[in-house]
Amino acid sequence: MASTKKTINDFPKPSRQHIINCGYPAWYPQYRKLIGRARLIPLTPGFLDYLREDGIVLPDENPNPGNRDDDSGVFSNATDDGDDDDEYEDPSYRFSDVHEAVRAAITELGGGVYPKLNWSAPKDASFILGNTLRCSCASDVYLLLKSSSFVTHDLEHAFDDTLDTPDEKGEVLQPADIEYSLVLRKWVEVIPSVEFRCFVKDRKIVCITQRDMNYYPFLTEGKDEFMALIREFFERHLKTTFADPNFAFDVYIPKTLVTDARVWLVDINPYAMRTDPLTFSWTEILNMDPNIEGFRPEFRLIGRDDPENYNFGSSQYSAHKLPKDVVDAGAAGPQSIAEFSSRWREIVEGLEDADLDDSSEEDEDSERDDGKDLVDTAGKVKVEKPTVDEEK
Repeated sequence: MASTKKTINDFPKPSRQHIINCGYPAWYPQYRKLIGRARLIPLTPGFLDYLREDGIVLPDENPNPGNRDDDSGVFSNATDDGDDDDEYEDPSYRFSDVHEAVRAAITELGGGVYPKLNWSAPKDASFILGNTLRCSCASDVYLLLKSSSFVTHDLEHAFDDTLDTPDEKGEVLQPADIEYSLVLRKWVEVIPSVEFRCFVKDRKIVCITQRDMNYYPFLTEGKDEFMALIREFFERHLKTTFADPNFAFDVYIPKTLVTDARVWLVDINPYAMRTDPLTFSWTEILNMDPNIEGFRPEFRLIGRDDPENYNFGSSQYSAHKLPKDVVDAGAAGPQSIAEFSSRWREIVEGLEDADLDDSSEEDEDSERDDGKDLVDTAGKVKVEKPTVDEEK
């Protein structure tokens, strides 16, 4: 008798310990020879408080710029009107050990690093550095981390949709038990077409997908070779050594005409719905049984005629560049969009009816104050955190 097909409602929630096991600090010591150069910096309460604060004030990378007559106040620590109440205060004094470790790591790793926290990289905030995650100074790292809703999810929602499973002592892991680290990886120019995500059930690979959702003819031609490389890597390094039988892992397999292929471990992800299944769906993965006779893992690539290959409608992570109200309205359907549009029209019409031309001197001062909210007294841009969460 055929077994009943499972639905997404049958998906098991991960344990909190599984989430911890998939965090970079948990597996990095064991697999450090399988990845590129990296530094892990344990984060202090002062630094975590800084990440959680609204607004962005960055440390001064040049603490003694001097007072120049022609700097137009950019390097000044006071406002033009002499008001010292809002003087710039370098935030790094609260986490000086972390700050010095970040600066030292960037130097040790060649002047360019790729940052992430325990689980997530701030990919949704790359636009703020010109669509790159390459950081050449500590302020670049902090700007990305504080602008990312992925990072915020790591800090505030790591244990969402998990089981409160007691350990052998009867204790349940709490968010306060998470030991956060900043991961700085040496920057390399990655070829996105040869990054792959692999899903494991019962310590067997059940499916593999490319990560870059574009069509590449050479992937189809080399599919069997990539499959063999990934399976050999898994059998040798991950199958019996990772803490859990179910998980997902990402690999990078660069290969040129003059070099042999090598498999690099990029990340280990939870076997949970927060992990993007890319070309698969979680329902498909849920119904894969690696223990049946003759089972073979599926390797799925983007085809020439697949709709993903022609997805020009929006850029990746574009939702994070919109106000949360707009994104929520779009996700809720046409009726919600219509209601949002109606409310927005009322706001605009109300502004048009107001006598905006009769501005007072107080209004002008208020406008100047608004400018201070965007640029601090050290000339650094302040950016509010994105408010929309997106799965990893």
